[in-house]
Amino acid sequence: MATRASTAAPQATVDPDKMGAPTPVQAIGPAPGDSYVQSFARGLQVIRSFSAEAPRQTLSEVAARSGLTRAGARRILLTLQTLGYVSSEGKQFELTPRILDLGFAYLSTMPIWNLAEPVMDALATEVGESCSAAVLEGTDIVYVLRVSTHKIMSISLGVGSRLPAYCTSLGRVLLAGLSDAEVQSRIEASKPMALTRHTVTDAQELLTKVRSARKLGWCLVNQELEEGLISMAAAVTDRRGRTVAALNISGQANRSSAKVMQETMLPALLRSAQTISHLVASQRD
Repeated sequence: MATRASTAAPQATVDPDKMGAPTPVQAIGPAPGDSYVQSFARGLQVIRSFSAEAPRQTLSEVAARSGLTRAGARRILLTLQTLGYVSSEGKQFELTPRILDLGFAYLSTMPIWNLAEPVMDALATEVGESCSAAVLEGTDIVYVLRVSTHKIMSISLGVGSRLPAYCTSLGRVLLAGLSDAEVQSRIEASKPMALTRHTVTDAQELLTKVRSARKLGWCLVNQELEEGLISMAAAVTDRRGRTVAALNISGQANRSSAKVMQETMLPALLRSAQTISHLVASQRD
C-alpha cells in the first residue's frame, strides 16, 4: 500500500488566469484573541495561498489571495525564502519541498501524486519490488510517495524522508536535471562519504555518472547506499521537458542482480515514468 501525506487544510480554489480577482484565503478556527500571533497567522495565510490551482504566483497574486498588502506579503515571502520554504524564479514564487516539514503542505499543492499512485501500484505489482517517487531539495532527495512490497532497507522510509542525492538512483536522476556547474556545487556541498565499499565519492566520477543519467534518462545504483540494495530510477518531466521528480524501483541483490533488474524491470520503469510525466504535463500551470 502506498504511503501518502496527511490531508492539509482546504485551499482557495480560484484560478486567477480564468476568473476575476482571486478570493482571499479565509481564516480557519476561532476569532483572534489576546494570544493570537498575527504575524504568524499571516505567514500561514501566505503558505495557504498556494494551491493546486495556483502553485506559482506573483507577489500581487499572493497578496490578493492571502488578503494582505503587497508590502506585508513581500516581507513574509522573503522570510519564507530565506528559511528555504519558498523559492522564486523571475517574478514567480512557489513552495519548496522543505514545506513538508510543516505538515506535508507541499504535497497538497501537487495533486499529481494522487494520480500517480495507481501507476506506481501497478509498477510495484508488475516487477514485484518497492517503488518510490522523490524530488530534489538541496543536496538531498525527499520522498513524496512510496509503494512498499518488501522490507528492503535497514532504515524506514516514508513520505518526507530524506537521503543523500549523490549515492541514490533517484538523486542522480534529479541532479541530471541541473547544469554541470550546479551539479558540481551540490556534490561538493554534500561532502560525499563512503556508506558502503561500493559508494562512489570522487566528485568527477559522480559528475560523469550524473551526465550518463542525463543522457539516458535513467540510472542504476548498485549497493552504494546500503549493502545489498540495488535501485533504478527514471526522470519524471513536465510539459517543458524539465525534470520535476524521479521514480524508482528498489530490490535486493540476493533476489535479483543488477543485470537482471535492468533487463527485466527497466522497460516497465520507463513506461511508468513516461505515464506520470504525461499526467504532470496535463496539469494546468
